[in-house]
Amino acid sequence: MADSSDVVIIGGGVLGMSSAMHLLRAHPELQVTVIEKGDDVAGQQTGHNSGVIHSGIYYRPGSLKARFCVDGRRSMVEFAQEHDIAYDRCGKLIIANRPEELPRLETLYERGQANGVEGLEMVGPERVAEIEPHVTAIKALWSPATAIVDFAAVTREYATQVRAAGGRVELGTLVTSIATRADGVVVQTDRGDYAAKHLINCAGLHADRIASMMGVEHDLQIVPFRGEYYTLRKDREHLVRGLIYPVPDPDLPFLGVHFTRNVKGYVEAGPNAVLATAREGYRKRDFDLGDFAETLRFPGFWRVAAREWRTGINEVNRSLRKSVFTRDLQKMIPEVEAEDLTTGGSGVRAQAVRRDGTLLDDFAIERTSQAVHVLNAPSPGATSSLEIGKHIAGLAAESFALA
Repeated sequence: MADSSDVVIIGGGVLGMSSAMHLLRAHPELQVTVIEKGDDVAGQQTGHNSGVIHSGIYYRPGSLKARFCVDGRRSMVEFAQEHDIAYDRCGKLIIANRPEELPRLETLYERGQANGVEGLEMVGPERVAEIEPHVTAIKALWSPATAIVDFAAVTREYATQVRAAGGRVELGTLVTSIATRADGVVVQTDRGDYAAKHLINCAGLHADRIASMMGVEHDLQIVPFRGEYYTLRKDREHLVRGLIYPVPDPDLPFLGVHFTRNVKGYVEAGPNAVLATAREGYRKRDFDLGDFAETLRFPGFWRVAAREWRTGINEVNRSLRKSVFTRDLQKMIPEVEAEDLTTGGSGVRAQAVRRDGTLLDDFAIERTSQAVHVLNAPSPGATSSLEIGKHIAGLAAESFALA
């Protein structure tokens, strides 16, 4: 006999747990089960997140990112305060060091204004020195509303609330296949079958595979990119007060190497963005033949590679040579030396790529009468998780005709 629920949610990351929490808030009578293959929630992208609560500067006005981020920052701070989760409104500087970067900095300022980001200010060298005394910049964008938090702790609190509302969180449960029926789905796992009327796919690094298991036709694939960090030595942490970022490349969905003070008590420098040879490839030596072969077979990957090969080579060079990584950091803080940096952690970005080589830079959600599939949920997914979870729960209610 299969275990039975009204809704099964695959993925115990920040979005899966937020979706479950909001679904139960709106429909407390539902039987909701979250299936997570790890031994705890937030074990993949969420647990390797840098912890930044973004303010909404980067995102194209009118995009889902922009729509969710500003409200998401406010609701995330309120949630942290309400549940005694440590956070720090430390602020962020986005700095320009070359005249050719100034138009891009101005564009970011205009986007932030259009998106309603609070307190945004364009500042010169003197004000930069007051905010971050060790930074060199000809001009910068100051976002005092940007904050930091532990998103794994946030996700665990979501899970606590799901359980308190009668939902179940099944850990250590790997999905192996999904059978669709007229009256619902049967999710087959290594710990037995889970039958449900409906399904929500928040599987992150494996979201495209879950959708394919259900026969959903889509023209995208997850291509994993590893972001590697260094940690600033304790006696050099005084060089960084908050968050220090470069002006990003507008053609890529990455923000460049930066300095991040986090609530765990240390300062990170990074990340780069190198192709990972496993979807869960958090270490350089991690390799999964099936994952890597799948990437190499995908036409979209080769179109991205043909277009961005110079960037790819530069990222690999920075990954392999600490001196190159250090040189990029010195563009922001000249005092940083290679010996100030120790090897830190890493994360993997589940980058959705279309067959034509387009890098998706916004949320992508597909719906059927049986399922909601979150196929791309890039940053600021964690920042906006309360708003996105509410949105996903709303889409589910509409698609599943929940009373």
